[in-house]
Formats: sequence, structure tokens, C-alpha cells
Amino acid sequence: MRKKMNSISKIASAGKRGDKVRSDCFIQMELKKRGGLKSSIISKVNVMYGETINDLLLEMCDHFGIENAEIFIEDYGALPFTIAARFESAYKKLMSQDTREFLLPFSKSNKQSTTKDRLRRSRLYLPGNEPKFYPNAGLHKPDGMILDLEDSVHPSEKENARYLVRNALRSVNFYKAERMVRINQLPMGLIDLRFVVPHHVNVILIPKVESAETVKIVDEEIQKIRDAYKIKYPIYLMPIIESALGIINAYEIASASHNICALTIGLEDYTADIGVERTNEGIESLFARCQVINAAKAAGVQAIDSVFSDFENLDALRLNTLQAKSIGFEGKGCIHPRQINVVHEVFASTQSEIEKALKIVDAFETANKQGLGVVALGNKMIDAPVVKRALRILELSNKK
Repeated sequence: MRKKMNSISKIASAGKRGDKVRSDCFIQMELKKRGGLKSSIISKVNVMYGETINDLLLEMCDHFGIENAEIFIEDYGALPFTIAARFESAYKKLMSQDTREFLLPFSKSNKQSTTKDRLRRSRLYLPGNEPKFYPNAGLHKPDGMILDLEDSVHPSEKENARYLVRNALRSVNFYKAERMVRINQLPMGLIDLRFVVPHHVNVILIPKVESAETVKIVDEEIQKIRDAYKIKYPIYLMPIIESALGIINAYEIASASHNICALTIGLEDYTADIGVERTNEGIESLFARCQVINAAKAAGVQAIDSVFSDFENLDALRLNTLQAKSIGFEGKGCIHPRQINVVHEVFASTQSEIEKALKIVDAFETANKQGLGVVALGNKMIDAPVVKRALRILELSNKK
């Protein structure tokens, strides 16, 4: 059933315009009482794609029952998922009571599922309202791709970003990267869930978590949406601890739901909370990071380190990541694609580590056959915890 246009001669817009804008567009829409549909398109690629853009506008007008309107679009090479997001965002500003959605076809590549213990060495943050970063992001091969609705999105752009992230989940090929979304701090984050949960997101990152209650609220809301849409694929949670109180409650948070796959820490907010400056060496956050690792391991989930902000200093990133690995982290956040290879190199098991792990497992299995619980390899004793660590090294090396 089509919604009637109760609001007449109202104007709304969405998107970006200007000389530096690329892979985006600006759409202005004015709903009218009469006069039919009039569209105006300015685009550098108008000769090649102008008709396609106009066809998409007409299709969306038909979907939402728009019969009388003037629509202006300034295109800077936007892909269909961006044009559709900007159009719908502008339209919903005029007709907020219209709950219908315009959903582009779901790419088959975007229906890949995930597992709780999947390798998560790197996760690359992409600002939720910047479509220019989306199409090529998967080429850098991060283990996870985070479409961010929180800190990287200005408060005035939150609604626009939701449509863009929803459409990206359906249309953009992130190759084999795990598809993650960082929602906003609650209660705003609950609105975000309605935009992303039905569209095959793999992991939800929950920011600024200070108690198990926050995780449970998100978990329950996701379950409601799963039930409503009859969703069968798993959706995991990654709480982000970013305060002193959160660190104190780390284990309670890490064990709040069986859907938690990993626990991580946000050091920009954490260091601000305890009143110190963040350094590349990370001494000021060592206690908090170890607390996160201990809580995650106790709860049986992965421990993932914060991002490293000085993205131009790859030597410092390498040292920081080596420290992270040495104290028990299994992955690290990335804010620039150039950080990904460094993080992968550090978290990869070395050949000597793999060979040593193979010897340990082989020696332990031989001892077991002989009825021995403990065996020596060289001058070191091998028992169950040592074997467990060796098996983990072999497991991670097989996931590369």
C-alpha cells in the first residue's frame, strides 16, 4: 500500500558535494502536490551512466509512491548502493513515518557466514558515511572489515550513515573479510541494529561497555530482530572496553553472552578516562590490556588489541604489535590499510614456532601412548598447558 504524501513542498537533502568529494553524491528532493516527476542530474559520467542513474531514481520513486517531486542529484562517481542510500535518506527526512525500505539485490558474496573462533588478526575500520573507502577495502585483505557508525560519524550524519552501511552490507564485495559493524553507544546503538542485523552482518562491536547489562541488552535486541526476520546465520558480539570501570568489570563483560567471540579495548577513550596521554610504547595501558586478555581467556573468547593511532609509523606499530602478541592478544585494530600487512606478519606463527609446536605435540602423543602424563623435550618438561599452547600455534598456522 502506498503512503500518501501528507507533507507538501518540503525539501530535504543527503550526501556530500564539493571539489574533493568522490564516489559519493548529493541528492536534494522536493515533494510537490502536482507537476509529476522532474529530475536533474549533474555528473562527470553523465554520458555513460546518466540514464542508469535516472532509471534508479525512477525505480525508487515508484517504490515509495512518489508521483510529484523535483529531484536534483550532483554525482561524483557514486555507485548504485550510495545513490540509493542518499535518496532514501533524503526521502525519509520528509516522510519519516514511512517504514518501507528500498533494498538493492543481495550479492551472493555477501552471504558468507563466520565462526566464533575465526582468525581475527586484523580488523580495518571504515567510516560509515564515507563510501569512497568501501569498494577497494577488501583488496587489502584484512581478516575483518568494520563499518563504523560510532566515533567516525558526525552526530548530524548518523542517520545518513545507517542507510549507507545497510546498503554496503548487501552490495559491496569485501571479499572474504568478516563483516563487522560498530554500533553507537546505547541507547542509540539499538536503532543501528535494526539497520544492520537483517543484512548478514557477522559481528557487532559494542562500544564503551562498562557492564554485562549493556551486552545483554544488545544481545536481546539482536535476538528479537533475528526472530522477526527468521535469521539463521550466527551473529557474534565483540564488546569494546574503554574506561576504568569497564576494565574492572572485564570478566563479567566477557562472559555476559555465549555469542561473544572476542573482547577488545579502546585505548583513546581509556587513556582519557584515567587522565594520561597515550604513547606508542603503551606502558600507561599495560595493566588494562592485560586485564582484558585475562578476562577474555577466562571466558573462553579471543583477546583483541586496540588500534594503533600513529598510522605513518610502521616501525612503532611493529614493536607495539609484538608487545601485544607477547602478552596474549590474538589480533589488533587497524585504521589504515598499510597497517594490515605489519599486523599479519607479527601475528603469524614463525617457522621455528611451528616446528617447535610440531615436536611438542609429537612428543606428548608418544608419551601418552606409553602411559606418561609428562615428558621432556630437550631440557624442558612438556605437560598439558604447553601442549595446549603448541596446538593453538598449529591451529592458527592452518587458518592463514
